[in-house]
Amino acid sequence: MRALVTGCAGFIGATLTKRLLDQGIQVTGIDNLNSYYDPNLKLARLKNLVLKGPLWDFQQLDITDQKSIERLLQDKKFDFVIHLAAQVGVRNSIENPHDYVSTNCVGFHNLIEACRQNGIMKFIFASSSSVYGDNLNLPLRLDHRTDSPVSLYAATKKSNELIAHSYSHLFNMDTIGLRFFTVYGPWGRPDMAVFGFTKKITSGVPIQVYNDGNHTRDMTYIDDVVESLNRLISKMDATLATGKSQIFNIGNENPVRLMDLISLIESKLNKKANIEFLPAAPGDVLDTLSDSSDLYREIDYKPNTSIEDGIERFTEWFINYMEELKGNQL
Repeated sequence: MRALVTGCAGFIGATLTKRLLDQGIQVTGIDNLNSYYDPNLKLARLKNLVLKGPLWDFQQLDITDQKSIERLLQDKKFDFVIHLAAQVGVRNSIENPHDYVSTNCVGFHNLIEACRQNGIMKFIFASSSSVYGDNLNLPLRLDHRTDSPVSLYAATKKSNELIAHSYSHLFNMDTIGLRFFTVYGPWGRPDMAVFGFTKKITSGVPIQVYNDGNHTRDMTYIDDVVESLNRLISKMDATLATGKSQIFNIGNENPVRLMDLISLIESKLNKKANIEFLPAAPGDVLDTLSDSSDLYREIDYKPNTSIEDGIERFTEWFINYMEELKGNQL
C-alpha cells in the first residue's frame, strides 16, 4: 500500500501519517511549511516521522504548484490520497482572501485532477463544519443546507465538496469529504482556542474571549479523528472504485461551552486566566453540534474521549513541549 498525505506537517496530517506508517503503509507526505503559524512546530511534528525509515518520504511542495503536483503523481503509484493541506482559519480568511482561494480551491483542483489523470481513484479530503454557516437548527445533519457560508474559509471548503462530487460523477472516482468539528489534542494548532488559551494562561497573558464566552463547540479529540480516518481508509481500500461521493460529519456530539473549556484548562494548569471579553467576531459561528450517526454506521466506531481526558492529555503534552523548546534555546 502506498498513500499520499498532503499537509503532512499539520496537526491532523502528522498524526494520521504516524498511524499509517505504524501499520506498514508506505507514505509520501507533502507540505509547504508556510508561516501561518510557527513552522518550528511543523518541523517538530515531522521529526517524529523521520524515525519510520524507508516507509516514509517527505517532499516540501505546495499544492498550488500544478506542474510539481502532476509530476509527483505521475512518478508515484499511489493507491489513495488523503488531502488535508489547506489554508485554515476563519478570521484570517477575511484579511487574506487570495490565499484561501489559491490554496483551498485552485490547489484542491490541481490535486484531484492529477489523481484523475493518473488513475488514482480513491480520494479522501478535509472539509469543515463551518460549511453549515449560522445554522441554529442543532444538531447539524448532512441533510441540512450548506449554501450560506458566513466566511470565505467555509465557502472554499464547500467548493471542495462540490468539485469532489463532480469528479465522482464524471470520472468514477470514490471521494469522501469529512466535516471536522473542532479537533484538538497534543501537537494541536497554535491558532486554535485550546492551544492559544493554554499558552496565554501559562504565560500570564490576557486571553480574548469573544461573544462573552457563550459559544459552544463540539470538541473532537485527535485520536478519535485518526481512528475514524483509518477505518475509512481501510474500507475504501477494500473496494473497487464505484464513483461514490460521500460526505460525513465527524464530531464528539457533546458540545462544550467556551467558558467551561477555559475553566477546565485552568484546573489542569492550576492557574487562573486573565480574561478580556469581546463581542462576537465577524465570520464566527455561535454554536456547533454534530450529528455523526452516518459515519458511525459506516465504520462502526464512535469518538469516546471525554473533554476532561482530552484536555488533560493536551496540557501534559503542552507543558513538556514548552520545556523542550526552552531547553533548546539555552
